[in-house]
Amino acid sequence: MYNHNHPLAALIGSRICHDLTSPIGAVTNGLELLELSGMGASPEMTLILDSAADANARIRLFRLAFGTASASQSLRAEELRDILCTIYRSGRVTLVLDVSAPLRLPLAQILVLSLLCAEQSIPYGGTLSVTQHDDRFTVSATGARLQVNVELWNSLEAMAPAPEVTPAQVQFLLLPERLAALGRSLQIERGETELRLTF
Repeated sequence: MYNHNHPLAALIGSRICHDLTSPIGAVTNGLELLELSGMGASPEMTLILDSAADANARIRLFRLAFGTASASQSLRAEELRDILCTIYRSGRVTLVLDVSAPLRLPLAQILVLSLLCAEQSIPYGGTLSVTQHDDRFTVSATGARLQVNVELWNSLEAMAPAPEVTPAQVQFLLLPERLAALGRSLQIERGETELRLTF
């Protein structure tokens, strides 16, 4: 059985992400200064800048998903969009994000954890979408070839952590805990080409 201590794990996640944010930001700033100094925009410089921006966005995403989330803090919709659109700007997954209002940090954490769970079902590519209806959110994954781990998704439907996960599946452990902490329920619909979570 997986022994999980969320408060300790969240503190460790926040600490690691916090300590990595500054050096990654410094790399990005240094590259931008080099570009302004006359080096010009080369394919190599563009690749490095894009990689640094991606690393920075992923650190911010992981801090939001796996770090501490105080109910007194909120996340602007623009900041959430900046993080997610940077990560999904290229590759096999397309993001459609329909969120315009600020989110309390615990709810933003649930949203991101839901996205990370849904993303696992479209390893060959597809579309991730987020829609907001008043205080309810729907996260869906659509693709021609869904790949659903039945044990993991059954554990989510039961609002219980899965007994065994890999590091890439840790979001399946955290999502039920974070939902329960906010007193929210989770509805899951699974079809041949679409998987949908509503909370």
